Amino acid sequence: QVQLVESGGGLVQAGGSLRLSCAASGLIFSRYPMGWFRQAPGKDREFVAAISPSGMNTYYSDSVKGRFTISRDNAKNTVYLQMNSHKPEDTAVYYCAAGQPTWTPDYYSLTTYKYWGQGTQVTVSS
Repeated sequence: QVQLVESGGGLVQAGGSLRLSCAASGLIFSRYPMGWFRQAPGKDREFVAAISPSGMNTYYSDSVKGRFTISRDNAKNTVYLQMNSHKPEDTAVYYCAAGQPTWTPDYYSLTTYKYWGQGTQVTVSS
């Protein structure tokens, strides 16, 4: 059974930093592309960042580029999202997602990802 568990969410002041973690189990982690998505109240879930299985390639939405950094530690089966220079519009539930190992995904597309975590709330105050 594949399980993704996010942690690290909470309240942060605008301009501050927060690091999210996603611990994966039940899969050969190093073979899976991983992504972060977020969903604000009343809005659709949107792409934030993604990383290739090896960690050599990363992808970001324009809204977070230069502020957020995705990384992974395959030895720990964990993917991270370092979030700096927080803005109020970053407030959302953040979801960790795993793609599939057998074909090349579109890293930006929600439909690429098969497995999802439960989400962790990030609230940015001004």
